[in-house]
Amino acid sequence: MIPQKTIEELITKHSILEKDLSSGSIDKKKFAEKSKEYSDLNEIIDSAKKYVSFEKDKIGLEKILDDKDTDDELKKMAHIELEDLKIENKKIEKKLKLFLIPKDEADKKNAIIEIRAGTGGLEASLFASDLFKMYEKICNKKKWSIELISISKSEAGGLKEVIASIKGANIYSTLKYESGVHRVQRVPDTETQGRVHTSAATVAVLPEVEEVDLKINDSDLRIDVFRAGGPGGQSVNTTDSAVRITHIPTGLTVSQQDEKSQHKNKSKGMKILRARLYELERSRIDKERSKDRKNMIGTGDRSERIRTYNFPQGRVTDHRVNLTIHKLEEFLEGEAFDEVIESLTLKSQEESLSNLN
Repeated sequence: MIPQKTIEELITKHSILEKDLSSGSIDKKKFAEKSKEYSDLNEIIDSAKKYVSFEKDKIGLEKILDDKDTDDELKKMAHIELEDLKIENKKIEKKLKLFLIPKDEADKKNAIIEIRAGTGGLEASLFASDLFKMYEKICNKKKWSIELISISKSEAGGLKEVIASIKGANIYSTLKYESGVHRVQRVPDTETQGRVHTSAATVAVLPEVEEVDLKINDSDLRIDVFRAGGPGGQSVNTTDSAVRITHIPTGLTVSQQDEKSQHKNKSKGMKILRARLYELERSRIDKERSKDRKNMIGTGDRSERIRTYNFPQGRVTDHRVNLTIHKLEEFLEGEAFDEVIESLTLKSQEESLSNLN
């Protein structure tokens, strides 16, 4: 049960914000912040008021039921109303609890996705390529834009590593559950005896952060420039356009050489570095908060096996919610993706609610 005082404070806050916003004396920056807060509270204010009045309404109906002079028809109506009131109150309580769950400030941010081939040699690189194509299709369906930051291809036409930036509405809140080890079970094209092989790829989804979100001191960086290797044309291979950025306090290193311009490579490298540093700090805080809890969904642990794609059986299994769907081809086309994400989001909310109790 949510303390009455907590809900009363939300109602009071809503009333104060309403007065402040109509006063016309708030500067633009604070007006935007308060408008957002007021808009969020607007979604639950009616429910909050009903929750506060529940006990009073309940007592009123119970008095009717306990009154010996009340006729049976009125008691019957009061009994039905009381049962409906209790059912509605349970729904309202859940809605308010969901609202009170601490918000992840990164949920509305754009994201950087990193996919790397894991165990399984060339087959793992082909699977990494399949995963990237799947995310491209998901972005296309959701009208998100995806921009390649860096890519490293394997001999078989697969991907050793790919890093991309995804922009749109509420990207991170949707894709954050993708971080972890994705396992594939299928018969490789090179397998002559039809044996099923198991290989894997790792996915990391990081919230994309701006310079204002995370201040990095120039004195904490070591930037090395060098000549880019591999394909890319004469100008790439004959100038010091590649950049390696090392964040000295943490030892995190990012190398970028896809662009012909040293400036562009540095800009892309800093984008990746900011995202990784931001996620490093978030992970540290999350571990502090959850050290006494069981592992929660969406922790982003890259060593955690989260999903299996089984081609012989045409199924996808998400191990965190024990969900299996027999729509492998559709899933890889981005068709059944939301079904899994909705289950993961619901489970994550349930875990958060249990921690509020």
